[in-house]
Amino acid sequence: MDIALRPVHDSDLPVFFRQFNDPESLRMAAFTPEDPADRDRFDAKWAHIRSSPEIVARTVLVDGDVVGSVSVYGEAGEREVTYWIDRAHWGRGIATAALRALLTEVTERPLYARAAADNAGSLRVLRACGFEVTGKARGYAAGRGEETDELVLSLEG
Repeated sequence: MDIALRPVHDSDLPVFFRQFNDPESLRMAAFTPEDPADRDRFDAKWAHIRSSPEIVARTVLVDGDVVGSVSVYGEAGEREVTYWIDRAHWGRGIATAALRALLTEVTERPLYARAAADNAGSLRVLRACGFEVTGKARGYAAGRGEETDELVLSLEG
């Protein structure tokens, strides 16, 4: 399995939109937009992501096929990582490999991440990449329609 990152292309966006509207993925991610099916809002968000010099966004490819995205965003000293892998590819080490590749490209530290406290897969990815739990939070998670516990993780040095 060949896992690679590249800049986001226009042709990736319909794939991302489909992936982003999978009900099980939305539930697992938890902290998602209120209406993920709002295509205009999705397109506006990705236009901002792709035009912002502070955001590093990459498409995740497996054997040349688009399977998700991985990004770093935010202000210096508060930058966070985020990733989204198509559910059909969960459990194969793709998110871990993609995040490791991004962390090689983006060398500034500290970096932060957030995950629903019960999202074992995402927590496994983050820990495998060196992130450690540094805090807890609780907030409304649109992907679940309820208050949800969240863990805050950081990657130092």
